[in-house]
Amino acid sequence: MHTARSGRGVAAATSVAALAVAALATAAPAGLGATAPAAVPHTKAVPAVVGHTLVHDVSSPLSSAQCQAKWQVNCYSPLQYRTAYNLNALYRKGVTGKGRTIVIVDSYGSPTVQHDLDVYSKQFGLPSTKVKVVKWGHVPAFDPKNSDMTGWAGETTLDVQMAHAVAPDAKIVVVETAVSETEGTTGLPEMMDAEKYMIDHGVGDVISQSFGATENTFPGFGKGDFSSIKNLRYAFQDANRKHVTVLAASGDGGATDLKADGKTYYKKRVNSWPSSDPLVTSVGGTQLHLNDKGDRVKPDSVYNDYGSGGGGQSHVFTRPAFQNGVKSIVGTHRGTPDISMSAAVDGGAWIYSSYDPTATGWDVSGGTSEATPLFAGIVALADQAAGHRVGNIQKSLYDLYARHAKGVVDVNDGTDNSYEGVAGYKAVKGYDLATGVGTVDALRFVPALARASRHG
Repeated sequence: MHTARSGRGVAAATSVAALAVAALATAAPAGLGATAPAAVPHTKAVPAVVGHTLVHDVSSPLSSAQCQAKWQVNCYSPLQYRTAYNLNALYRKGVTGKGRTIVIVDSYGSPTVQHDLDVYSKQFGLPSTKVKVVKWGHVPAFDPKNSDMTGWAGETTLDVQMAHAVAPDAKIVVVETAVSETEGTTGLPEMMDAEKYMIDHGVGDVISQSFGATENTFPGFGKGDFSSIKNLRYAFQDANRKHVTVLAASGDGGATDLKADGKTYYKKRVNSWPSSDPLVTSVGGTQLHLNDKGDRVKPDSVYNDYGSGGGGQSHVFTRPAFQNGVKSIVGTHRGTPDISMSAAVDGGAWIYSSYDPTATGWDVSGGTSEATPLFAGIVALADQAAGHRVGNIQKSLYDLYARHAKGVVDVNDGTDNSYEGVAGYKAVKGYDLATGVGTVDALRFVPALARASRHG
């Protein structure tokens, strides 16, 4: 999620999901010798979703009622999320993510990620946790005047705090990749390299990816040549073998997404990778309607305000077997998202950041890269409950949906993810291309997912 940073008032920003091809060498990991497979094209990946940040001089989080009065949006704390997703009863049973590790991959990272998590945790009475930072390649020194760096720092901050909010005792590893500011084209290959190394060395049970790039912008797409995407799948194939769960944000462009210029949207339905990859669980977005206690005042809607939850059919990947039960909806191709969590800006999450000394304080942020680390926390809880990694959850997820498992909560209020003039999909009864199978009641979903997993 790319967070807009503004001195005052309400600010919104669209993050870039563009690709740029460059003849750069693969960035070497810091102190390590791994390299990407040959013939992987270099692309630029930046946070895939829309950000929205409130005034930066907020010294402490406000209640939803206060946010409504001041900015006409709802704003939620992790304590409200815990009630909304029925997490507290799991915590009382000792299911807190203990012994499990969430890996978060972002370019540049944030120099204040540990301090900011400590402040966030103290504010809401949560235990903090040590964030391990792995630098992949020659990550440049952080420059708070560099908007690319501060955008990624905002993403990193959100990712860490949301994952921690759901799985407070899980370990968190942030992998910072080196995006060359001079060339500006290093991106997805370095991220996949980093992920493969983490997987091969047993670091992490679930990987959270809050970035993406429109399938249409990859080299060769217009000619029906999808090798530039498929050559990047090696980390996910590795994860599948090692039973590591991989998640990706479905994006904030609704049924469309950004062109290669990173500014204009396609006037037709498109999809984005890695969310569209069948080896990845695509996490879409909902809008929660909560009171200050976190109780729902009405059912969840599709996220559609300063962005819209990404969803639709892949143009690269055919329908995987786990979606055969919803083939009447997805057709012959892979459909996204698979499941959804809170992402709306009107109902955004309080986060704390201090990486930009001119904008230190509490912000409200949204986007499907809020939803993705939230669901990463859910997976970490399921890993702990199972006593082992639940791994690739796709078959289990759709099996639970087909069995009408109580932990899978349908989103069916008729709202949609139309965006930028491109007609989207409605949230209707059952699976849809706006919210996937729906959202979760964690008290029931976590043990059900743990039982459904087959990997010891």
